[in-house]
Amino acid sequence: MEQQDNIEHRQDDPGEVQEDITPVESPLTLTEELEEVTRERDQYQSAMQRAQADLINYRRRAEEERGEAIKHANGRLLNRVLPVLDDFGMAFEQAPEDASQQPWLEGFRLIHRKLHSLTEAEGVTRIEAEDKPFDPAEHEALAQVESTEHDDGQVVQVVRDGYKLRDRVLRPAQVIISVRPQPDAEEQRAGAEFQQDKET
Repeated sequence: MEQQDNIEHRQDDPGEVQEDITPVESPLTLTEELEEVTRERDQYQSAMQRAQADLINYRRRAEEERGEAIKHANGRLLNRVLPVLDDFGMAFEQAPEDASQQPWLEGFRLIHRKLHSLTEAEGVTRIEAEDKPFDPAEHEALAQVESTEHDDGQVVQVVRDGYKLRDRVLRPAQVIISVRPQPDAEEQRAGAEFQQDKET
């Protein structure tokens, strides 16, 4: 009987029933929460897209750098072979005239041609410098000579050949460049006197 009284008592008490039911949120609060969640989703999505674009750019840059490294990997070794080619060239210039048909000299010429072919196969080309305008990116000026036959700053003599590995300079050409002759002091004074006479 006591249990039945307790059950009836619980049903009669309206405060206890209302405590078990959670209050329903207003539609305005739900809309604000939805907007906040949508805003966060958009932020995460744009951050993910930026990270993905950064990764794609990084991979592309790394691939380009690796390609450049492979393309120029032999540069140091080839740069060390160039003095050997120079030495062969100087030796051939100093060879006696009567030795031109000697088998040993022909053997050296064959070795020189093979070395030259090897460097060409790797993409090494000689820098054409003679009679060209001086270019500090490809030429190294060792001296200047006065010349009326050449333009100012034109290469008149190549002392040592320069080489490029594809588009990169391995070794600049050492050159002598021309400069216009400067009139000496007497010529300048005579020219100034002539100018004064002409004006008076």
